[in-house]
Amino acid sequence: MRNPASAGSPTPLRQRSFRFLLIATIGGFSGYALLLPVVPLWAVAGGAGEVAAGATNAVFMLVTVLTQLVMPWLLARVDCRALFALGTAVIGAPTPLFALSSDLWVLLGVSALRGIGFGLLTVTGSALTAELVPVAQRGRAAGYYGLAIGLPNVALLPAGVWLSSRIGFEPLFWASGVVPVVAALSVIGIERVRIREQERAAPAKTASLLPSWTIMTANTAAAGGLTAFLPLAVDPSIAPAALLIFAGMTMLGRWLAGHLGDRFGQRRVLAPSVLLGGFGVLLIALAAWLADPVALLGAGVFGAGFGAMQNTTLILMLERVDSATASTAWNIAYDGGHGLGAIGFGVLIAASGYPVTFAVAGAVLIACRALAIRRWG
Repeated sequence: MRNPASAGSPTPLRQRSFRFLLIATIGGFSGYALLLPVVPLWAVAGGAGEVAAGATNAVFMLVTVLTQLVMPWLLARVDCRALFALGTAVIGAPTPLFALSSDLWVLLGVSALRGIGFGLLTVTGSALTAELVPVAQRGRAAGYYGLAIGLPNVALLPAGVWLSSRIGFEPLFWASGVVPVVAALSVIGIERVRIREQERAAPAKTASLLPSWTIMTANTAAAGGLTAFLPLAVDPSIAPAALLIFAGMTMLGRWLAGHLGDRFGQRRVLAPSVLLGGFGVLLIALAAWLADPVALLGAGVFGAGFGAMQNTTLILMLERVDSATASTAWNIAYDGGHGLGAIGFGVLIAASGYPVTFAVAGAVLIACRALAIRRWG
């Protein structure tokens, strides 16, 4: 159903505090994206094996999720802006310590510290996105916030590896540390907000997040499997282009869903998004079976559905519980789903191969449509 209240409302970009939030978000996620593939390379350069090198990112994500679990408690006691600034700064401040040594214990310790920062940043960023704009603009605000997250990932994930081979690891560690710390200063332009409290039906309200949370986790697991195994499943010559298309369409899908959701209602956007993502993964399964460039199309279709689903599930969660709880649940689904996807895909691939694994994942996403169309209060 069309939402007339939102159709003529101004863009969230007119909110000064929201603009400062986007600036800080770009800076914080730049420090994250630059180093995600670089720290394992630095570990290998120091003599660590592939498993130990991968543990640096695993520890980072584990600490991120553990931090996210305590965020509702923290947000009930500490100013959201302060936690956002702290998280953005902590993404960067410990980073130059990587240059001290490539010993694994140093890398794991610094990664754990940065994981605390990332956990703070992700939850408070989503919560502030919900609180700094009128409710009728939340979908569009989340879409712009998605762009602020996606742009550094698209541009800097490949750039980090390239820069490490051109300027060296140590200058890159310093640059990756300075940018988020400077970006944290943007908090001075963000107004103080109070997390909107919902009526006290906490258990029922929290349980109502389960359908959206399940959809989000399943889709993010598929995305985690895609990014980990697509280069091995399809022609290596087209895999980089497919991943770039996936990242770009994810941003576009999230931005477009924000506008459509505010205009027509979130539920009308969610089911098509889930189906689109599922069909995209099935196309990737076909590409893995036939070694066909249809992987490019599949990556684009899945990316569009995945981005739209991200935005819509976040807003649906925000409609049911306070922004601290919704943001925490959504971010745990995102970060935990990525890890589950990489592990689950690895197990299935070992047992049945790439085409079957991607086909199963696509079927699971399409089955999630039943949750997308379910009405819950």
